[in-house]
Amino acid sequence: MRLKPPDFYILFIVLLLLSIGIIMVFSSSNVRAYYDYGDSFYFLKRQLLWCFIGIIAMIFFMNYDYHRLKQYEEIIVIGMILLLILVLVPGIGKIVNDARRWIGVGSLTFQPSELAKLGMIIYLAAGLERKGDKIKSFSMGVLPFLIVLAVVCALILKEPHMSATVIIGATTFIMLFIAGASMAHILGLGAIGGAVALALMISKPYRLQRITSFSDPWKNSTEGGYHIIQSLYALGSGGFWGLGLGKSRQKFFYLPEPQTDFIFSVIGEELGFLGAGIIIILFMVFIWRGYIIAANAPDLFGKLTAAGITTIIALQFLINVAVVTASVPVTGMTLPFISYGGSSLTITLVEVGILLNISRFAEVK
Repeated sequence: MRLKPPDFYILFIVLLLLSIGIIMVFSSSNVRAYYDYGDSFYFLKRQLLWCFIGIIAMIFFMNYDYHRLKQYEEIIVIGMILLLILVLVPGIGKIVNDARRWIGVGSLTFQPSELAKLGMIIYLAAGLERKGDKIKSFSMGVLPFLIVLAVVCALILKEPHMSATVIIGATTFIMLFIAGASMAHILGLGAIGGAVALALMISKPYRLQRITSFSDPWKNSTEGGYHIIQSLYALGSGGFWGLGLGKSRQKFFYLPEPQTDFIFSVIGEELGFLGAGIIIILFMVFIWRGYIIAANAPDLFGKLTAAGITTIIALQFLINVAVVTASVPVTGMTLPFISYGGSSLTITLVEVGILLNISRFAEVK
């Protein structure tokens, strides 16, 4: 069987977003990089390296028959859980900003939670295809997946990494819905999940402070509301056309992590509403094409995998933009393809490679 070329829209948009990301990582990070490391190109050089590795991985998986991923389902689940346990072990997991999310040596680190996002998608897609009509049954169909989800989410919460937990949980429910699970089961689980999420949010003082500061950040402008106020200053000062590339003022130690979680704020400040709007449009087209590929995949495993990948990238994009625009409380979430980060960028490009491979089998116009 001769495969079609990969989806042009997805490939073009990803390469364009990566190019924008490289430019904006340097623009947003050069001040902090010089101050912290004495090298304005510190973050740029690492981003270029991870981008190169990610593109190689994307090309590999773009040409790797996605059907073969099913045979690694058990290895993926076991490896995913083991890594999530290892990151919690003192001396192995690295603590940064009071969170133990990284494994590695020196600056060469990765986040097992990023790998868990992809691992859960492959595990769910393979398992749900195998279940078939049994998915209608709660005990035989849904419960086994919920047990694995609970273990994974509990380990990620221990790091803690609330946003990753929410994304994995939401993606799981969407994949269960696509696979044909009972709507009553999904709505019931959604209500329980929402209640648990709310309980977790108010269980820690810093999380509760983020929620209370969200409604009126200026009321607590020096602590809980500080980050979002600086983000709004950046977006507001950009106007329609922006201040110009490299001319951000908020990156001068006002914005927290301007090269990662708040890079969209710098984009809005330097490139204005026009630049930020173009990026939003590119992501919307990506999401549209991703779900078209999912709808036209030749088998259920392909449909679920493509839908899961599209959903997890879409949620990361939506949450990141929602946070910097004060639409939801502040939480740590990178902007796919654009934010600085090794493991997140590489795993996202692996996901895109799998999506592009599915597109080569799908009947998409």
